[in-house]
Amino acid sequence: MKKAKEYSFKGAIYKTGINFCVDVPDSITSKLVAVKGFIKIKGTVNRFPFKKSLVPIKNGLYRLFINIPTLKGGQTKVGETANFVIEQNVENDKKEYRMPDLLKSQLEQRNVLINFNDLSNARKNDILKYLSYVKTEETMRRNIQKIITQLEQNQKSVRIP
Repeated sequence: MKKAKEYSFKGAIYKTGINFCVDVPDSITSKLVAVKGFIKIKGTVNRFPFKKSLVPIKNGLYRLFINIPTLKGGQTKVGETANFVIEQNVENDKKEYRMPDLLKSQLEQRNVLINFNDLSNARKNDILKYLSYVKTEETMRRNIQKIITQLEQNQKSVRIP
């Protein structure tokens, strides 16, 4: 896979409201691709790595919000100028969760697998993510029953717990 082009700049860290941020030069952001207005990036501040999104502000400019752990890691603070290196983050950070065998068998048994598949991808992913953290079979069965009951009622906003 081809590596994305890196862009370097120095930026003064300032506070806006309760957030810390730096404005990214337009000469850089104009070369990056925005998705739904945001630009996913990865990079470093004073060689400390981070992954974030650039947020659009007025006049086509973009702002990089910096949290406290990133400030500390970059050994910088509000009012200082830091060295930034950023690049477009083209990695797919979305994690896919496996459907538990018990859920699949229950959905098939109760004839609601089609209803489950008709849920939005985000809703299905939320359910599978939640179930991936369940530790006991009893809890798994209880949560699966909740899902099936909602699917049998043709609910589109199935929720657990």
